Amino acid sequence: MTKKELYKEALSVRKFTLKHRAAFIINDYVDIALAVNADGVHLGQEDMPIREARKLLGKNKIIGISTHSLKQAVDAQRAGADYIAFGPIFKTTTKDAGSPKGIESLIEIKKHIKIPVVAIGGITAGNASLVFETGADAAAAVSGILTGDIKTNTRKFLSIVRNVK
Repeated sequence: MTKKELYKEALSVRKFTLKHRAAFIINDYVDIALAVNADGVHLGQEDMPIREARKLLGKNKIIGISTHSLKQAVDAQRAGADYIAFGPIFKTTTKDAGSPKGIESLIEIKKHIKIPVVAIGGITAGNASLVFETGADAAAAVSGILTGDIKTNTRKFLSIVRNVK
C-alpha cells in the first residue's frame, strides 16, 4: 500500500476500534499512528527508536517493539517500551524472523523483563499453553489463526487464554 492508502485504511480501522472500544496499534509507522490517533505503535528493530517515538506520541500512547535477544529486550525496557514482543518462539512461515528462540529463551526473558512480554512466532493452539506456562503475558498468532478454519482456531485460542491463571 502507499502511505496514503495506508492512512485511509487506518482511519477506517480507527473508527471501527473506537466503536467497539478496542485498542488500535499501528505497526511501524509513527506518523500514521499520530494521524489517526491510534492507541500506539509497534516498532521493529529497524524502525524509529523508542525514545524518538515517545517524544512524538507522548507518554499516554502505547509503544511496543519486536525483540529477538535478551539484550534487545533489556534495551527496549530501558528505553521506555510499554511491552516487548519476543521471538520467534517456534518456526514460523509468516515472515523471515530468524531461527526459533524456543521456550527456554522465553523463560529467560521473563526473568529479566518487568514490562509485558508478548510471545510471537509459530504460536498455534497446539503450543500456546506452553507459551503461557512460561509466564508470557500474551501471545501473537497469525498463521495459527488464519490456517484452516478461522472460527475454530479462534475458539481454541480463546479457550486457552481463558484458562491462563
